[in-house]
Amino acid sequence: MARLVLLFAVATLAALALQTMLPYWLPLGPFVPDLVLILAVDLGMRHHSAIAALMAFVMGYAIDAFSGTQIGLNAFMITLVFLLAYELSTQLLVTNVMVGMLAVFMGVLIKDLGSIAISGGFSGLTGNPALMRTLLGQAAVSALLAPAVFVAMARGKKVLGLLATGRREDNSPSRRWLT
Repeated sequence: MARLVLLFAVATLAALALQTMLPYWLPLGPFVPDLVLILAVDLGMRHHSAIAALMAFVMGYAIDAFSGTQIGLNAFMITLVFLLAYELSTQLLVTNVMVGMLAVFMGVLIKDLGSIAISGGFSGLTGNPALMRTLLGQAAVSALLAPAVFVAMARGKKVLGLLATGRREDNSPSRRWLT
């Protein structure tokens, strides 16, 4: 379990660094992918333990520490998305990359809309059509980037010896869960 925590800690720091630097490197405008949320969805869909839930909370709290305006808001929203991904993966018989992409898309919308509603009230959600276009764009970019993050995490697990043959995260040629 310590190796899994280490893997996600390093991945979270790398994702936070990329999220904060991408707007300076590329002209993405408001469509910066939410890489930490992708990691939280991957964690929720493939790791079902109390430690995984705690890791999701810490990932959200790390976002708050780097760029949060209200301490605890991102921690709450990332944990909520983790729990929704966890519940989705327990209810479905098969979790593949399409389910992961859909979970990331919905997770970005839930996180961003929830953050706006909590911090500014529900009146912040009405009367601004550009807001929804921006949120849908960010959700789409995050969902399109999710398969690459899922594969990178699976390779990291393989390098650390964390992949158990025949489990959901196994990406061996005979069991292609991630493609």
